[in-house]
Amino acid sequence: KAEYQINDTDGTQYEMIKKLELSYSDFSILHKHCKKNNIGFLSTAADIPSIDFLDSLNLPYFKIPSGEINNKLTLEYIGKKRKPVILSTGMANMSEIKIAVDILMTQGLRIEQINILHCNTEYPTPMKDVNLNAMLTIQKELGVNIGYSDHTLGIEVPIAAVALGANIIEKHFTLNKDLPGPDHKASLNSIELKAMVEAIRNIEKAISGNGKKTASQSELKNINIVRKSIVASKPIMKDEIFTINNLTVMRPGNGISPMRWDEIIGKKAIQKFDEGDLIEL
Repeated sequence: KAEYQINDTDGTQYEMIKKLELSYSDFSILHKHCKKNNIGFLSTAADIPSIDFLDSLNLPYFKIPSGEINNKLTLEYIGKKRKPVILSTGMANMSEIKIAVDILMTQGLRIEQINILHCNTEYPTPMKDVNLNAMLTIQKELGVNIGYSDHTLGIEVPIAAVALGANIIEKHFTLNKDLPGPDHKASLNSIELKAMVEAIRNIEKAISGNGKKTASQSELKNINIVRKSIVASKPIMKDEIFTINNLTVMRPGNGISPMRWDEIIGKKAIQKFDEGDLIEL
């Protein structure tokens, strides 16, 4: 058992898992329920019979857990299914990830079918060990779709991962953090899960722009309100020379721009201006 499992469960690893296992019938029921409610169904297989069973449910992709990243038999068997793969990389280094990807591709998978999740398998993961930049390294070196499997407390790290380019987020959630079992305390409740999803959807909108720096449609109306114009700082008579002593800049911005200041200084006033009037030429 991992240390966090020892602290939260009794018995051996096998006894713990045996209490939590679902039957093939249970999985079929869950699969049908997800389909009825337009929820993508996914489960992680760590042995050949389970891979075949999940394949019989016509799942659109396979999830490979971190513990199988160095299991050539599992990688080859899933690769032969020719379905998109989500590969978690907890505890792995870049060399191991590259070898796993090579095995999958040797069996016929294309690089665009491989999605790799940066991951740390400690529950909960200390913030100092998250290393989100490693996710970017994976993308740069392998050219794959990237994501992040999160085991930190809270929701800020997966949100940051999306801002950096993750297109898949894996996060544990529970109905009650006090339920028996090793993972509940490090999981989100339903309120937190909803908050995370809403924040991620907002981040997706925020980073979806074209990258050009221009005024957005929503802020165009503020230009004249926020910017300034050249105005009279005191009464100015007709034909009087504009100087730094009788001009200043003030809102609104619907007059002559202060960027033309040097052009205005030294010109003659074409009319009388009261203090605060917009200067006209």
